[in-house]
Amino acid sequence: MRRRITTILMLFTLLTGACGGGTEDATPGDDGTSTTTGAPTTSAPSTTAATIDDGEPSDDEFDVTVVQQSVVKILAEGTFVDIHEGLQLNTAGVGSGFIISTNGLVITNNHVVTGAALLQVWLDGESDPINAQILGVSECSNLAVIDLEGDSYTPLAFATKPAAAGMGVFAAGYPVTGATDIANIDYTLTAGIISATDAPSQSSWSSVDGVLEHDARIRGGNSGGPLVSDQDGSVMGINFAGTDLYDQNFAISSEDANPIIETLSSGQDVDSIGLNGQAFFDDDIGLSGTWAAGVQTGSPAADAGIVAGDIITSLEGLALAIDRSMDDYCDIIRTQGADATMSIEVLRVSTDELLEGQLNGHPLVQSFSFAQEFEEQVAGNNAGAATDTYTDYVSITALPPDASASMPSNTGS
Repeated sequence: MRRRITTILMLFTLLTGACGGGTEDATPGDDGTSTTTGAPTTSAPSTTAATIDDGEPSDDEFDVTVVQQSVVKILAEGTFVDIHEGLQLNTAGVGSGFIISTNGLVITNNHVVTGAALLQVWLDGESDPINAQILGVSECSNLAVIDLEGDSYTPLAFATKPAAAGMGVFAAGYPVTGATDIANIDYTLTAGIISATDAPSQSSWSSVDGVLEHDARIRGGNSGGPLVSDQDGSVMGINFAGTDLYDQNFAISSEDANPIIETLSSGQDVDSIGLNGQAFFDDDIGLSGTWAAGVQTGSPAADAGIVAGDIITSLEGLALAIDRSMDDYCDIIRTQGADATMSIEVLRVSTDELLEGQLNGHPLVQSFSFAQEFEEQVAGNNAGAATDTYTDYVSITALPPDASASMPSNTGS
């Protein structure tokens, strides 16, 4: 492993040196989230709000326009390291969410908010934002609960019956469709049906075994928004990912999310060490791991010394993301417990070094420095040793945006 990492560091260092020393960022893999200017971002194609009858609803007809008052636009601002763009200072990402209680509890995605220094939330029709505080997150289930200031909010109710294929649904949220200003990001509603209730969704942003697949189009910025029934407006799921290639859209079912949301609402995290993370894989040099776009202050990851831009290559001795997903990473956390002491190996590209340590134990320390070895090689060459010549450079690239409706970082999405 040491030799493999050494080779990787050599290749990566040569690349970044040739490019001026910057690091490359990864674009969000596949979340149905937002688009941001800082955390991993995905460009969101223009979407059109679904056409809704403006006539007066009959006594037995649900007026879907009432959903809008409970769906919120979230701005997450902070410092992130995007796989493609590198260090992003004071950048803002946009995501969606929805109110679930009169005292202002809001559901959204982990990758929308984790690692943000500042959260601002806009209600329908309001020009001024409301501050919000993170109560609890689950990075493996890609869920988060935030708390708005104030009370007397209008919540959405969760569905009381399970989702079924063929059910009509609406996806509500604030996709970033080319808008360059937060004020110009508008609410949209798209219509569709649930096509599968236990769809496989291998995601680079989370690890959820079975999710709802539907064709109510979601795009960057929709992450964290609700998928509601067209019969009564109840929440069937929480949107988190989508893919343009096959026009597939995915939501975490309310049935699976509810127990987790209950815990998060009490102020406890679930299956989370504090990362706004993403699976990372590069075929050319055989490097894989969990890329940290952002790290939550005070979390096990932060206490261990992990910083934005690090790649966790192994956890408890198991190589991560070799299947291009977060599954192994999350399965280890679920098996051991987020508060357990776990060994970690981290590649810190910004300083050309390999670090080893523990989560909830001994913090990271340097185990190998490519920069130092390179200097020693140069010194040896200058002393008359044979000179190695490098003619090719290999770049590290992010996962293909195979499911990108989502957005970035932990911040926006």
